[in-house]
Amino acid sequence: MDELELLKKDWNKPSAQKKLSVKELYPMLHKKSSSIVKTLFYISVAELVFWIAINNLPYFSSEAYKDRLSTIFNEQIYTALNIFSYVIILFFIYLLYKSHKAISVTDSAKKLMENILRTRKVIKYYVIYNLVMVFAMAVAGTIYSINHDPKIASNFSHFSDKQLVTFAILSTVIIGVFLVLIWLFYKLIYGLLLKRLNSNYKELKKLEV
Repeated sequence: MDELELLKKDWNKPSAQKKLSVKELYPMLHKKSSSIVKTLFYISVAELVFWIAINNLPYFSSEAYKDRLSTIFNEQIYTALNIFSYVIILFFIYLLYKSHKAISVTDSAKKLMENILRTRKVIKYYVIYNLVMVFAMAVAGTIYSINHDPKIASNFSHFSDKQLVTFAILSTVIIGVFLVLIWLFYKLIYGLLLKRLNSNYKELKKLEV
């Protein structure tokens, strides 16, 4: 148990409430909050590197993969989608970096709480954006490949209406499962840190009372 946890434990004891002051607890909450946001920033940078590697290594190392993509998306569309995704992630990284800097220099408990809330919103919107984008890309990719990939198009040409409905339902279920897995990934990676950040926020609110 670290020093902050010990102080928080003592804070809840009636006999110790008068002994502990805001000046003792605030610097520790401030340091922990800054450290958490800094970690979130590093994770986001790692995620950017990961997606760049996932999207580009197979594209440049495998001609078969490149040919496969070219039957679904033309090179301009593929490049534009990648650039758009990277811009969003870079913007998210910038917002986290800005939050970290803001928390590092603030000397007000109220201001620190505002920065914590802002950080939580940034993470929330980023996760929502990723889930929406994965869903949109999966649906668009499926429709586009059916209409433009000769092999896939020939497989669907003899489908009845009932078979097409069944395929649509199965595709929706598969995409849904994939979205849940991504959501669990973000909950594991970002959720634990946000939980700690939220705990710091609650402690700061107590200090403000």
